[in-house]
Amino acid sequence: MSDSDSGRARGVLDRAAAGMLEASVLQRLAIATASTVAALAVGLLVVAAAGYDPAVFLRNVFEGAFGDSNAIARTLKFTSIFVLTGVSVAIAFRAGVFNIGVQGQFVVGGFATVISILWFAPMLPEGAVGGVALMVLGTLAAIVAGGAYAAFPGALKAYAGANEIITTIMLNFIAVGVVGFLVEGPFRGEGQRAPNTDRIPEYVELPQLVYDVPDFSILGLVVALVVVAVVAVVMARTGFGYDMVTSGHQEAAATYSGVDAKRTIVKTMTFSGMVAGVAGAVFAIMMQGYYSDPGGVATYGFDAIAVSLLAANNPLGVVPAGLLFGGLDSAGTHMRINSDVPVQLIDGIVGLVVLFVAAPELFRMAAERTGLGGEKR
Repeated sequence: MSDSDSGRARGVLDRAAAGMLEASVLQRLAIATASTVAALAVGLLVVAAAGYDPAVFLRNVFEGAFGDSNAIARTLKFTSIFVLTGVSVAIAFRAGVFNIGVQGQFVVGGFATVISILWFAPMLPEGAVGGVALMVLGTLAAIVAGGAYAAFPGALKAYAGANEIITTIMLNFIAVGVVGFLVEGPFRGEGQRAPNTDRIPEYVELPQLVYDVPDFSILGLVVALVVVAVVAVVMARTGFGYDMVTSGHQEAAATYSGVDAKRTIVKTMTFSGMVAGVAGAVFAIMMQGYYSDPGGVATYGFDAIAVSLLAANNPLGVVPAGLLFGGLDSAGTHMRINSDVPVQLIDGIVGLVVLFVAAPELFRMAAERTGLGGEKR
């Protein structure tokens, strides 16, 4: 390639990057929405190429996500977890820190919830009062565990210059491996054939207020929405939120204004991990009722990266993004049972949505780091 061709290519990249960097939150949400529609369109072409009727496939997707009360409950169940894990990712990404370890923090938080409930249960009375107390204690344990597990890579980044992407990815595998060992060994329930802990007491459960589904309570979704509201207020209306964003994107400016940027990075990661811990608690209490080998747990923490990117890393935008992914997961579950479409094809379409959604936002984030489209930020 000649120098002139290289210059033109660089100019095109600079203009595209400048457009992404200057895009408002609403424009970024519009780009993410268009990417989702494009991904679904390509997915339908793949379905047709594989010899299946795209119209029937699309109808099955809708029925699986919203076709009846059971489908809606299933969608809202997945949405509750995606919203919580998505907000956890958004906290870090919005502050310029890449927390790819939400899956590990989610696993550690859920495990801490179950173990703390089993440990405290004999000390508290049975019934509603004891159940509420145990759920609160379990959630607090998850918040502490998730926050501590995220604080460690935050401290490595702030004080040792370690790349948080690498450390958080490694800590995901460590969390899955260690918790898997504990579930299969010291904390394995008596008489359990599979590597599971004992079940938490039956009275430790969220009440079924709207949908009569054993593994979903509307209160789980309410918890997720309350967390979203709290995070949105903290990020947009408090000095701590301002310090987080400033320290992540402009460390020198934050230091000049009197903010301890390194300490704030650790606080940001801790805050992100605390929300991931809440997600683990809701998953353990509402959906499982025990803890199993996390190697078989759904990858909510990894999918949450795409949820956050679809929402342009905006805490409020995570709600509709989580609903989309919850609907896709619900549809996939439905179609695995009621459709002859191969599971791999369904998963491939979900993967296309993730790819199409992530690409524009990842390009914008790369432009921020490399200086494309203007000065390096």
